[in-house]
Amino acid sequence: MPMLIILGGLAGLTLAPTTALATLPASLQTLAGLLAAAPFSLLMGRFGRKTGFFLGGAFAIVGALIGTWALISGNFILLCVAHLALGAALACYQYFRFAAAEVVRSEWQPVAISLMLTSGLVAAFVGPQVFILAKDAFAPIPLAGAYAAIGMLSVIGLVPLAFVSIPTIKTRSRRTTGSRFAALSVLKQRPVRTAVGIGAISQGTMVFLMIPTPLAMIGCGFSEAIAGDVIRWHVVAMFAPSFFTGFLIKWFGTRRIAMTGLILLIMAAMGAVSGLSSVNFYGSLILLGVGWNFGFIGATTMLANVVSEDEKAVVQGLNDTIIALVSTLCAFVAGAIVAGFGWQVLAFVAVIILVVTICSVMFEKRQTVRQ
Repeated sequence: MPMLIILGGLAGLTLAPTTALATLPASLQTLAGLLAAAPFSLLMGRFGRKTGFFLGGAFAIVGALIGTWALISGNFILLCVAHLALGAALACYQYFRFAAAEVVRSEWQPVAISLMLTSGLVAAFVGPQVFILAKDAFAPIPLAGAYAAIGMLSVIGLVPLAFVSIPTIKTRSRRTTGSRFAALSVLKQRPVRTAVGIGAISQGTMVFLMIPTPLAMIGCGFSEAIAGDVIRWHVVAMFAPSFFTGFLIKWFGTRRIAMTGLILLIMAAMGAVSGLSSVNFYGSLILLGVGWNFGFIGATTMLANVVSEDEKAVVQGLNDTIIALVSTLCAFVAGAIVAGFGWQVLAFVAVIILVVTICSVMFEKRQTVRQ
């Protein structure tokens, strides 16, 4: 994913017929993730996680090959197709966190989910270095080597997967799961709605504030290097806590950690509202990363705990579809707000959204207690 964040804009700028279309490959990648999340979950529910992950790996390999050829042939349409395939692969890989929860006892689920997300910390450091080493492999054609490297990483990743035993999601009977719409009725349950809501708001807020940060910093007079360093530490803050978040959930409870994540997100937004210094940007983005970690892992654990085996495939697919939809909307809206009103107004909007979310979660809890 870090490699695709870099490549989406640069490759688009290289091949796009106009500058206005430079971000189209990255946008289509996000759209593909939105469309592929539910089908992948349903496929895994029927044929097993392993089959789904191999198919996701195949999408990544095909997308990487098409991306490589797009740069070699100078074809912008092929580049867009490549990012559609790669976006579908990324959507598939999101289910590793649920698979990790399913292969351990219930009391260890938050730890398994948390440790699974430490892979993002590895990617944050390794991805950019692989990009630097591989981007000129097909010189003088720029960037093609980086797409080829993504294909190689995907092949390498499938090797250990071939030797991993992942239990198939069992259902009691066909009658129980005969209707997808019947399974969707589980969303009427408050714990499920709360888990999905916290996960979507955590991811959406992170995207809402992270995406326009470099533009805001450059607009405030900071260099691209400093803006990049802020994003680097934000990514570290997103994934480094994963080494202990699962244990915190075991000690203090899922809801408390998830709510702590929302509070940290509010603090991040308020820090952004309070000033435009480098300290404000560093502090806000680091808090944003930690808050996302607590909120997202907490929400994932909540969902894993309250959804039955029969409901997993449909509900997890819907959960990730909603998260992808909210993230996509936040990415587009954030750019418009920053361009029209500025960074601090954007952060203030985030504060309002988070306050409403926390009030809603507390209201849901009060209603549950009354019942």
